[in-house]
Amino acid sequence: MTDVVLTLNCGSSSIKFAVFEKVVPPRRIAHGWIDGLGTAPHFRAFDADGVPAGEKRWQAATQEDFFHWLLSWIDQHLGGNRLVAAGHRIVHGGDQFVVPCLLTDAVLAELTKLERLAPLHQPHNLAAVEAVAQLRPRLPQFGCFDTAFHQTLDPKVRRFGIPREWEQRGVRRYGFHGLSYEFIAGRLKKLAPKHADGRILIAHLGNGASLCALRNRISVDTTMGFSTLDGLVMGTRCGEIDPGVIFYLLRQGLDASVLEDMLYMRSGLLGVSGISSDMRVLLASADPRAKEAVDLFVFRIAREAAALAMTTGGLDGLVFTAGIGENSAEIRRQVCERISWMGLSLDPDANAKGLFEINGPSSAVKAWVIPTDEEAVIAQHVFGFLD
Repeated sequence: MTDVVLTLNCGSSSIKFAVFEKVVPPRRIAHGWIDGLGTAPHFRAFDADGVPAGEKRWQAATQEDFFHWLLSWIDQHLGGNRLVAAGHRIVHGGDQFVVPCLLTDAVLAELTKLERLAPLHQPHNLAAVEAVAQLRPRLPQFGCFDTAFHQTLDPKVRRFGIPREWEQRGVRRYGFHGLSYEFIAGRLKKLAPKHADGRILIAHLGNGASLCALRNRISVDTTMGFSTLDGLVMGTRCGEIDPGVIFYLLRQGLDASVLEDMLYMRSGLLGVSGISSDMRVLLASADPRAKEAVDLFVFRIAREAAALAMTTGGLDGLVFTAGIGENSAEIRRQVCERISWMGLSLDPDANAKGLFEINGPSSAVKAWVIPTDEEAVIAQHVFGFLD
């Protein structure tokens, strides 16, 4: 009998899951998601080879219904394996939780206090922990924190220019997408060992997007700050914005909840284009507003890349990852052209094929495409606790 762990990444509209077998490194034996939460919930699961292994739709269901179905499905498909733990992606660990840990009642109480720092993510992360605990009270659950990878930021990088008393109350730059960056840092050591400890920029480009600057595979700067709203223009999030705009909109009569919804859910690529938050749709569109949204997305990536290269003192390598970074040759091309002045030249054929290394032979800066795997990082941490 082989031990397996369940990894969970739970948001407001979807639950992503994976099941890993205890080998070195952990081997994914199943994965899938439940999306359409709050509208038309839809469960889909796949085996280790990506073959469909289960599907269900609901007209209406509670979160407990979803987890009951998921855990029952896992039991039915484990064969001779045994589910021994669950690992969760927790968006915010604050200053206190800088390494993965067992999710005890005391820990959950502290994490609940951090909901005010990530109101659109943290409550859903913690609700999933509670739902699993209700169904499997003896199953140990562990939290892995998206902010933890950035605990190495220098104080001058993480500090805002506001009265110090607010910094002491937690108002500072935290950074996110840390599980993705942790995975890429580890893969670089294996795939490009001669360059992995250099001045590396990772571009995590998906519906949520950010950049992270590394030296010696340690985070030294990142574009997301106090919240997941900061930094790059994203699918529906505005990215960096002048605080004066917030004051202006409030004075125009928008209350805080309406403003929060606008900046998180109705801005970014969707807001600028008025068409879609999906980069594939925008790239295929002839509407000039779609091009303007794409141009803004690329411009902000290039601008922030230059800023982060200042922190590292130059650039030795650039990694593209996540949905857009891994799959859009056009966005990679445009970004690389924008920062070609830093010594990066692209190999058009390698980029079009999405090869691992996409820089040209004479390029002074390496460029790679590396698929990320946050679930694998969670599984590895959980198995580490169980050893």
